[in-house]
Formats: sequence, structure tokens, C-alpha cells
Amino acid sequence: MYIDSHAHIYSKEFDADRQFILERCLEKGVNKIFMPNVSHESIEGMLEVEEKNPGHCIPIMGLHPCNVKKNFEKDLYEVEDWLKRRKFAAIGEMGTDLYWDKTFFSQQQEAFKIQVGFAKKYQLPIVIHCRNSFRETMDLLKEIKHDSLTGIFHCFSGNAEEAQEIIDIGFYLGIGGVVTFKNGGLDKVLPGIDLKHIVLETDCPYLAPVPHRGKRNEPTYIPIIAGKVAEIKNIPVAEVAAASTANSLKVFKEIYV
Repeated sequence: MYIDSHAHIYSKEFDADRQFILERCLEKGVNKIFMPNVSHESIEGMLEVEEKNPGHCIPIMGLHPCNVKKNFEKDLYEVEDWLKRRKFAAIGEMGTDLYWDKTFFSQQQEAFKIQVGFAKKYQLPIVIHCRNSFRETMDLLKEIKHDSLTGIFHCFSGNAEEAQEIIDIGFYLGIGGVVTFKNGGLDKVLPGIDLKHIVLETDCPYLAPVPHRGKRNEPTYIPIIAGKVAEIKNIPVAEVAAASTANSLKVFKEIYV
């Protein structure tokens, strides 16, 4: 059994063949797919996918940093309104991003603090996006974190020191297609990381692993990612599958087992 801990399977890129892809996921053992929200516009589509695929596609509620704009508070009111109404597996995809646009970075930081507050209030883990902003995000998190807060640093592609810092605060490394990239750097980091700190993800439709790099990513590629992790660590792929699945269920508190 595999779990895709981070997939935007609800996105328009899958409108033509989503159910076919989800059937293939089950054939390949990808039995659970966690779907992080990105904005108020994605909520309806995400929940529709969940409704059609109960127990297989599981929603996460939050506001992506790239969608944090001047009036972000309105979006966060809607996020909390949904958190009051029903169950979600986590808060996310949240965080900071200094890659695309630095204009609203102060608002991103404030949105981060508010969403960590949601995580505390509703006793949920968080799913963190921190593209080109690891240091800023980690410093912010340490400033406001409490002991029981955990979650995933999604799309981890950092160095060994950053990996250890994440582990030290009780968070997990989200390992995706980057692990298969020739110059991705994770081949130098993962040998020193215990499997108990890793979850697998695709971030589909983005960041497809080799040999599909540059094309649409999908949750059926999770076994490819697992295979590369196994190769790097020189262990059976079954160990990677078992450990990463257990870790995902643990971080999401087995709410949807």
C-alpha cells in the first residue's frame, strides 16, 4: 500500500480523465490521496472529488502562500468556516514563497501565523510550502510552534542540515519527484535520513518524476518515487512503502484510516 500525501488531483488538468487515473491508482496500490487546498476557488472542486471517491481522496483545508494577497483575511475566514463545519486531515497547503512574488511576503507571514493558530485550535497537523524561503519559514515556525504541533515540509529539496532541523522539531520530509532528478541533491541527503521521518508525495500535476519529467504528474507515479528512495538507501522498496504509509497515517492522525 502507498499513500500520496500531497496531490492536487482536483485541479483542472485532470478534468478529462480523473476517474480513470484514480482507478489506476488503486491498481498500483495508491490507496489514499491527500488533497491540499490552495484558494477559495479550489474548495468546491476538491470536495467534489472527495464526494465521488470517499476514503480514497481526502481533503486538507488551507490557503496557499501564492494566493495570499492584500485581502487575505477574507479567504482565511472562509477556511475557518469550513474547519468549523466538517473534518479535514490537516491545515494546508500553507507557508511562504519567495520564488514567484515577494510583494505580499508580510501578508504571507501573517497568514502563516493565523493558520498555525487554526492547527492549534482544531488539533490538526500542518502542510508547509516554503519555496526559496526555508530559513524564513523555519524561524517563523519555531517562534510560534507548540510541542504537539506536527506536519510535513512539503516538496523537501534541501540539504542535510535543513532535513535534520525539520526532524528535530517533530516534522516530516515530503519526498516527491525531485528525488529522481539528476541534480536534485536528495541522493546525498536521504542516505542519512531514517525512513521514519519520510512521507511520499507527488504534488501532481507538478514535478513529475523521471522518466515523466516535464509532463503532467499523477498519483500513479508514487511507486516510481518510492523505488528511487529505495535505490538511494539500498533497501527493498517494500520497506519504503510500509514506512512512508505508516508515517502518513501517523501525521494525519489516522483520521481517515
